[in-house]
Amino acid sequence: MNQFDGTESFDAEALRKKVSTIATIDREATQAEKAPAGLNPLARRIALQFRADTYSPAMMIGLIRLLDFCALFAIGYAINTQYVGPSLADLPVYIAILTGGSAFAVITMQLADAYQVPALRAWLRMMPRILGAWTGAFGVIALTLFFLKSGHLYSRVWVGGWFAAGVLFLVAERAFIAYSVKHWSRNGTMERRAVIIGGGAPAKELIRTIEHQPDNDIRICGIFDDRDERRSPNVIAGYPKLGTVDELVEFARMARIDMLIFSLPLTAEDRILTLLRKLWVLPVDIRLAAHANNLRFRPRSYSHVGKVPMLDIFDKPIADWDSVAKRCFDVFFSLVALAMLWPVMLGAAVAVKLTSPGPIIFKQKRHGFNNEIIEVYKFRSMYTHLSDPTARNAVTKGDPRVTPVGRFLRKSSIDELPQIFNVLKGELSLVGPRPHAVHAQTQDRIYSDVVEGYFARHRVKPGVTGWAQINGWRGEVDNDEKIRFRTAFDLYYIENWSLFLDLKILFLTPMRLLNTENAY
Repeated sequence: MNQFDGTESFDAEALRKKVSTIATIDREATQAEKAPAGLNPLARRIALQFRADTYSPAMMIGLIRLLDFCALFAIGYAINTQYVGPSLADLPVYIAILTGGSAFAVITMQLADAYQVPALRAWLRMMPRILGAWTGAFGVIALTLFFLKSGHLYSRVWVGGWFAAGVLFLVAERAFIAYSVKHWSRNGTMERRAVIIGGGAPAKELIRTIEHQPDNDIRICGIFDDRDERRSPNVIAGYPKLGTVDELVEFARMARIDMLIFSLPLTAEDRILTLLRKLWVLPVDIRLAAHANNLRFRPRSYSHVGKVPMLDIFDKPIADWDSVAKRCFDVFFSLVALAMLWPVMLGAAVAVKLTSPGPIIFKQKRHGFNNEIIEVYKFRSMYTHLSDPTARNAVTKGDPRVTPVGRFLRKSSIDELPQIFNVLKGELSLVGPRPHAVHAQTQDRIYSDVVEGYFARHRVKPGVTGWAQINGWRGEVDNDEKIRFRTAFDLYYIENWSLFLDLKILFLTPMRLLNTENAY
C-alpha cells in the first residue's frame, strides 16, 4: 500500500531520509543527472530579474516588533527625563517600568494578531485592537504599582503623557507601515518567491488558488516540468513553463528563490522522490501542495501559504532570524579573533614574504553558498611557480611544492586565518562545511561524482572550521571514503545547527588542531 494512503499523519521525516541517504541510486543515473543543464534564454532572463535579495515577512514583522518596543521605551524615557528628571537612585525603577510596559505592549499586540501581514495592511481596521493592547499594557502597569503600594511615588503626568504619546505614535506608525508594506509588495522587497513544479490542470488550480488569497505575498516566478507540451502546456494560468526540473537547479542558483511547490498528487510518491533527489540540494523551502487532495492529515502536518495547505518536505536551513543570529555571531567572534591573533597573522605575513618570492596572500576559487563561486584568502604556503589554484592535485605528505614556512603554516592551520576577512565580507561563516576548491578531486574524480548529494552541503555558507574538522576529517582527501564521511558530517551539521553547536565547534577547534597527523 502506498505510504500516503489512509488518514495517518504525513511522514515528511521518512521522505527526507529517503532523499538524503548518500549514494543510494545507480552510478550511471547519478552521472546522467550531473550533466550540466543550461538555461534557455527566457528562463535566464527571468532568473536575472530575481537576483536581488528580498526580506521575508517573518523578518519584517520581527523588525516591526523591535521598532514598537524601542520607540515606546524611548517615548516614555524622553517624557520622564524632561518632566520628572528622577534621581540616579530612582532611575533603575523607572527603567524597569519602561521596559516592562513596552515589552508587555508588544506581547499584547502579538496576542491581538496585530503583527500579521493582513493586519499591517489594514491599519484602520486594526487600530481598535492595537490601542486596546496598549491600554491593556497600561492597565497591567497600574495594577502592579497599586499592589506594590507605590503608585503615589510616580508622576501621573509622566504616565498620562507616555500613554497619550504612545497612542499618537502607534497611529502614525501603523499608517506609515501600511503604506510601506503595499510599496514593498509592489516592488518585490517583501515577498516570497516560488516556483511551481509540475504542470497541467493541477498547477493551474494551485496558481489560481494562491492568486486569489487576500494579501498574497507569494510571487510565482515560473513553472518547471519534465513533461512535453501535450501533457503540460507551455503557458499555464498566464505563467510560462521555463524548462525541466534539471534546469530548475540552475535557475534556483541564479535567482533568489524562497520556495519550490510541487503541484503533484500525494500518490505520485515515486515521481516526487525522483524529483526531490535532484532538488533537495537547494537552500529553499520545499512544499507539497495539499489543497486538491482528498486526504486529510493531522493539523501539525501542514503549513500554509495564505489559506492553502502545504505539506513540508524540506525547510531552508538557517533562515530568517536564525541567519541574523548567525551573522552577529560571525562578526562578533571574527573581531575578537582579529584582536587576539593579529600578532600571529603579522608574523606569518612577514615570514611568507621573507622566505620565498611572491604574494603573501594566496586566493583560490571555491564553492560558496548555493554553489556560488567565491575567492577564499589564505597565507601562501607554496612556491609561487608551483602553486595550483585549481587544487586538482591535492597536497600530499612531503610535497615539494610547499615551502618550509608553508609546511608549518599548514600544519598549524595558521594559513587559514586570512579567511576571517572572508567572514567579515559575508562570504564565509566562522563555522560551517569547509569550502572546497571548484575543481577539487580525489582519484581523478570531482567530489560531486563521488558523493550523491554532495552539493547539499552548500545549502548554508561554508565555514573556516566545521563539524567534520573537529571530528578528525581534516587534511588530505586521497580516497572516496574521506569525502563521503566529510559530506556526511557536514549534512549532520546543517540538519542540527544551533548557535550552541557553533560555539562548541569554535572552542573545540584549537584543541583539535593539535592533531596534525593529516595536515600537510
